[in-house]
Amino acid sequence: MTVVDLGMPTLPHAPRGVGHLRGNRPFPDAARDALRDGQLRANLGHATSTIRAKRAAVVAEVPDWEQLRAAGKAIKAATMARLDAHLEELERQVTARGGTVHWARDAIEANAIVTELVRATGVHEVVKVKSMATQEIGLNEALEAAGITAHETDLAELIVQLGHDQPSHILVPAIHKNRAEIREIFLRTMPEVDPGLSDDPRELAMAARAHLRERFLRAEVAISGANFAVAETGTLAVVESEGNGRMCLTLPRTLITVMGIEKLVPSWRDLEVFLQLLPRSSTGERMNPYTSLWTGVTPGDGPQDFHLVLLDNGRTATLADEVGREALHCIRCSACLNVCPVYERTGGHAYGSVYPGPIGAVLSPQLTGVEDNASLPYASSLCGACYDVCPVAIDIPSILVHLRAEHVEAQKHATPEAVAFRVLAKVMSHPRRWRMAQKAAGLGRLLARGRPTMPAALPPPASRWTQSRDLPTPPKETFTQAWAREHGS
Repeated sequence: MTVVDLGMPTLPHAPRGVGHLRGNRPFPDAARDALRDGQLRANLGHATSTIRAKRAAVVAEVPDWEQLRAAGKAIKAATMARLDAHLEELERQVTARGGTVHWARDAIEANAIVTELVRATGVHEVVKVKSMATQEIGLNEALEAAGITAHETDLAELIVQLGHDQPSHILVPAIHKNRAEIREIFLRTMPEVDPGLSDDPRELAMAARAHLRERFLRAEVAISGANFAVAETGTLAVVESEGNGRMCLTLPRTLITVMGIEKLVPSWRDLEVFLQLLPRSSTGERMNPYTSLWTGVTPGDGPQDFHLVLLDNGRTATLADEVGREALHCIRCSACLNVCPVYERTGGHAYGSVYPGPIGAVLSPQLTGVEDNASLPYASSLCGACYDVCPVAIDIPSILVHLRAEHVEAQKHATPEAVAFRVLAKVMSHPRRWRMAQKAAGLGRLLARGRPTMPAALPPPASRWTQSRDLPTPPKETFTQAWAREHGS
């Protein structure tokens, strides 16, 4: 396999990624449909508020949390600055310990590599431990086209797969489903399940466990992602809460790991920082119940054939953006989703991307090119809550503004918004025009009739703005009028 050049973070012609989009609907259109689903909003509101409370409680226990955040941010920035050297060291260490490293420029190459590796074993099914990277490249669909069945083993991923659905959350892919809906999926898709199955969480988990056990025991090939890779020893790490990862990483004879190139850390001391940040920010736990680490191949213990697929798929191109590259620091904890007022109301499917929520709004447009996901940087109120909870202090609001500017600059023709702001700039740059505009706006109080917002939408084309926003009633007195009244001038 040809090695893609990853040495220059500022490559002018680095390829963008493929395989991210689930549809061509802009976020505003998809969000409107999601907002009409009352059950979805109830499910999301309950789940995100529960996770937020758990996270806040365990983070409050750590007196040096802000110092840990700063350390995580610094490690990520330093790693990205020398990513080429660290990746080459990782390849050397994995190879020296009996593993094989493959380099994939994009989703097409990655899927081809994994498909051929599975075919070489002669099997027609694999088990998988949850991996955002394999979702990103559409690996399950590629394997299916090659006659290979992929069994998801994470409980939430299993629910989504059996329901012919799509994940809607980074950490809890089935967050949009409640217990009754999950019970219905199990009864419909698991022939061996007890018809009297209730929606008790324990019974549902036991049903999934029985369904998966047979697949674990007969699996000869497993496919995993990786939360981290340690360059100095070639060690890979997966953290999870159910034990399915441990089964996938130890029982099969062949293990194939697909990992985005940004998941690298230089040393074990660096890994220590992230193993403190990740569990508290993601599941609200002090540590993950299962932290699995493996280095190459050990004769007679675990998989005897290990392959690591290093995935670019737009990451090198993202490194070229001095502002946007910070999105690659993400450790996939999902804390930003759980505090985002936009995500909480629309869910993940509205984003049309494997990576939803605030981090998806800055990561997906960069991996594919901003114009392919042009609406996502606008899927935010810029409230800053995502930055406040990010365990590696990614300044998501600043990146959102940066990507919005890129989108505007890429337009060949002036947009209605641009025209409106040009007019506003002319009005605000002249005192007399500005006073006249304020007087004209004061007429809105007649429409409001004492209410805080005006009931009527503005006429087209401004109606596109007011159809999803309240138009506040103008104040009785402007700032300059109040100043003149109070100061006599």
